[in-house]
This record gives sequence, C-alpha cells and structure tokens, in this order.
Amino acid sequence: MPLFRGYGDDYLKVGDDTYRSGLMLHGGEVTAPWGPEHLRDLNVEHLQPILDAPPEVLIIGTGRITCFPSEAVLDALQRAHIGYECMDSRSAARTYNILVTEGRTTSAVMLLPSVRN
Repeated sequence: MPLFRGYGDDYLKVGDDTYRSGLMLHGGEVTAPWGPEHLRDLNVEHLQPILDAPPEVLIIGTGRITCFPSEAVLDALQRAHIGYECMDSRSAARTYNILVTEGRTTSAVMLLPSVRN
C-alpha cells in the first residue's frame, strides 16, 4: 500500500510521486488529479469508486481546516457502511499512514493542504 511521504501547501507526496492536485488513494492505487477544488463541491459521484468497493475506513482530507462534506455525501457513506473521519489534510495524511500500517483497509480522498473551504 502506498503511504504519504510528505506534504506542503501545494503538494502531497505518496511514495516517490508528488501530486499538485487533490487525490484519491483506494485499493492501493492513486487517482490524481481527483475531485473538486473545494470540499463544498464534493458529491457522491466523486466517491463512486469507494462506494463500489468499500474500505473499512475512509479518511477525508479537507484542506487547511477540518470541516465536513454535505449531508448527501455522509448519508451515502453511511448507507455503504463505510466508517469515515474528516480532518485537515495534513492530519489526514498521518492518520491514513497509521491505519494502513495497522493493517486496516483504508482509503483516502484528499484536498491540497492549502485549500480553504
């Protein structure tokens, strides 16, 4: 499983690759660019690969500050029995790494750390 190896305001580093966009880590693969520029624009369609093959936990990196996606997104995750945690993107990267190294089936969707919602 790829792990986060670094981050800055305008990048996320996964393994040896640096991404300058939002990304999805799911099923051991990185999808980038991924998703909306702001959390308020996140919709169920952005999460369809995760809903189709549910992980135990989804980490949602929300940019500079912790906030929550729309009720429609949270309802879809609950209907799919996917546990989720929302947190700023820096904390999300660290939490993802911890859960993966513990052997938990974990996916992540991440906005860049500088994004303000």
